[in-house]
Amino acid sequence: MAQRNTYYQDENISTKIDFKQFGRTLRYILPFKKIFNIVCILMFVSAVASMIPPLLLRRIINKTVYDKNMQEFLFIIAGMAVLTGIQIAITYFQQTLMGKLGHNVIADIRQDIFYRLQQLPFDYFDSRPDGKIVVRVTEYVNELANFFSNYVLQFLVYIVMIVVSTVFMLSISPRLTLVVFCSVVPMMICVLLLRSRLKPMFSRLRAKNSNRSAYIVESLMGEKIIKNCNRADTNLHTYAEIHGKCLRQWQTIFALNEVNTPIVEIFWNAGTIAMFGVALASILAGKGNIIDAGTVVAFTSYMGLFSGPLTQIAVLIQQLSQVTSDLEQVFDTIDYPVTIADSPDAVTLKDVKGQVDFNDVTFSYEPGINILEHFDLHVRPGETIALVGPTGAGKTTVINMLTRFYDVQKGTVCIDGIDVRNTALSSLRREVGVLMQDPFIFKGSIMENIRYGRPGATDEECIAAAKKIRADVCITKFTDGYNHMLDERGAGLSAGEKQLLSFTRIILKNPSVIILDEATSSIDTETEMLIQKALDILIKDKTAFVVAHRLSTIRNADRILYIANKTIAEQGTHEELMAKHGLYYELNV
Repeated sequence: MAQRNTYYQDENISTKIDFKQFGRTLRYILPFKKIFNIVCILMFVSAVASMIPPLLLRRIINKTVYDKNMQEFLFIIAGMAVLTGIQIAITYFQQTLMGKLGHNVIADIRQDIFYRLQQLPFDYFDSRPDGKIVVRVTEYVNELANFFSNYVLQFLVYIVMIVVSTVFMLSISPRLTLVVFCSVVPMMICVLLLRSRLKPMFSRLRAKNSNRSAYIVESLMGEKIIKNCNRADTNLHTYAEIHGKCLRQWQTIFALNEVNTPIVEIFWNAGTIAMFGVALASILAGKGNIIDAGTVVAFTSYMGLFSGPLTQIAVLIQQLSQVTSDLEQVFDTIDYPVTIADSPDAVTLKDVKGQVDFNDVTFSYEPGINILEHFDLHVRPGETIALVGPTGAGKTTVINMLTRFYDVQKGTVCIDGIDVRNTALSSLRREVGVLMQDPFIFKGSIMENIRYGRPGATDEECIAAAKKIRADVCITKFTDGYNHMLDERGAGLSAGEKQLLSFTRIILKNPSVIILDEATSSIDTETEMLIQKALDILIKDKTAFVVAHRLSTIRNADRILYIANKTIAEQGTHEELMAKHGLYYELNV
């Protein structure tokens, strides 16, 4: 298990533009290349259309006004209005098509990252706070959606505008084009230098925001404990510190970012003055080199059409750095190795008898820190095994390996003689049912929650499963019974009611091997008696593993294993272990 990154540790977020990450998005874009080609054509038409109004304005200033030709003036104004309408229409279709393209691309990325999260081993989640995983799946992907829907289009538009405006300027006046370049290029260099300073700052801000999100999620999940332990004020100070780092980072960025405006204005005004100076010099020089007023006014427009995209490209370069970081984080999740997966020759478990064997198993969550060493356990079909021992001794680890939540480093874990690593995961987890201490109830109806582990079950089978442990007594108190809608995590249900639903779910699933991991620790005595009666029926002729502290839950087990010092320290029936006066005896006196 990798070292856990927490809410006070910044993630390693890249500040460089990695075009390999953009290259990977091509496989998402290629299915929509027709849309992309149409957008490119529309961009070129729009760019050419935007170059014509300055020429018409030049005509008005140099000729139409002097000739007092009202008809031509109205005709030109009408032409400019038509061109404006064309640009508006093209822009609308551009944005609509690019929005469709962008959101289709992001929809595929969203699906891939969510599907990968369903496949990832538990060590991925062990090494990251839930909040930072949520940020990757939501915030980072949302920013990618915005980029592919808007910024990609803008970037392409700006490139086309720069090329087309350069061609038009050179065809009208190379001298004024040189003036524009001499003012705009230094401006571009200054803006790029400014953005290069901002890039690492934005990356640090994103890391701080990720920390803040992680702390918020942790606080929401532990809300009851926070209130019960009177930690609200303390947590407020912690949040203020984390949020303060975000705020200070943003204020630094904001202050530096504001320098962008005076840089642009200085060079813009200098360029405008220089153009008028060159025009005046040409008039004074005469001899056919005169630059007329209309040309100067047209070039003022062209300088805006040329410098605006250049300035925005500098901003987009910074955005590219951020998007690269987003892609890196998203693809890090998508590329994370799925170590717990079906082998090429995976065997589907059928007619499982329930023989379980741990053969010389060694396991560790972190390299060099073994939880179990040379662990041997052989369980007969239909045998009930209780696991007891100190916290952290490896009781839950034993069942984690049986369910393949984690894989062993050495040795084998087998069901009916088949290594669980060679079984199809779907069949393994169908045949091994797990009941946790803290049952998870999904948002939906009671019937849907009962049916969760066996989607094809009929309503009658679900009701029969509930009646087996008398869970129907709790269910029928709701006016809409089994159709009653439950909130997220079963809010409004007692701990016992939640556990009853989870037990009903496992009874309906009817696995061959049953695991109870502290499954009755949060249940009142009366509810436990109901469940114990149901379990007696459920585990009859089935293999069962019980991790529990309550003596009433484990004393009737066929074998009790005391796990300590990375192995089985003691084993036997309750009576046999009590007679030894060993570790198990000390646990019960």
